[in-house]
Amino acid sequence: MLVTLVHLRHQLPHAALAEIYGLERSTITRAIGEIRPLLAARGFAVPDRPGLRLHTLADVFAYAAAEGITLRIDGTETQVRRPRAHRPGRCVFVSGKKKQNTMKTTTISDAQGRTLWSGADRPGRMHDQTAMRTEGIAEQLRLHPDVRVEVDEGYRGLANEFPDQISAPPKKPKDLEDVPLTERYGWREMRRRQSSRRICVEHANAEHKQWRPLQRFLGRREHYSATHRAIAGLVSDRSAQRATHRKPSTALVPVTPTTR
Repeated sequence: MLVTLVHLRHQLPHAALAEIYGLERSTITRAIGEIRPLLAARGFAVPDRPGLRLHTLADVFAYAAAEGITLRIDGTETQVRRPRAHRPGRCVFVSGKKKQNTMKTTTISDAQGRTLWSGADRPGRMHDQTAMRTEGIAEQLRLHPDVRVEVDEGYRGLANEFPDQISAPPKKPKDLEDVPLTERYGWREMRRRQSSRRICVEHANAEHKQWRPLQRFLGRREHYSATHRAIAGLVSDRSAQRATHRKPSTALVPVTPTTR
């Protein structure tokens, strides 16, 4: 267990770990290969619910519906090894955004940036929205009509399909320079407010990126999914310990008139 945690945190080579702990390299490789899937299968910790863990997208939506939580969804990319030349499907890992060979993963967090789920791993060329549709997010939205979701521009199609549940940044007006100044400022202010509500999931991704393998993954690509889920599950254990902050109500209340 200790060797696997050190490997996940610092991505040290198996030979270096063997020297540090005085073991054979094959022993290190076998230990990591056995422990990593177990960590990946643990699921994700639930804030204020010790002992309860979320494993699937259905679990996350059921939890959000029960607790009245607005979910934040965003994708992240990690550079991986380039496939060998002349192999079929070599181009599917090339990210159109980063122009590198990457793997993409989707993260779901709450309003405090605490990781609730991480999955939908796919090659870098696949769109974020396509991966979530493959995971069955549309079905979960229909099953839980009270769940609200904050997303970025990449999930515009889902936001158009579920306008009452999914909030995406407002579209840019055509001929922005020709629209009245008040409308231009209004559009920018709406984008700023939506971004401030969604930024917490970026903080969750940043917590994952503090672990060396998710900055640039040097192992085999078939081990990436288990590595990412294992790290995200460990991060969720720590983030779930953060106390829940309840925002004060912003509803208008009657004020007793003062006498002059």
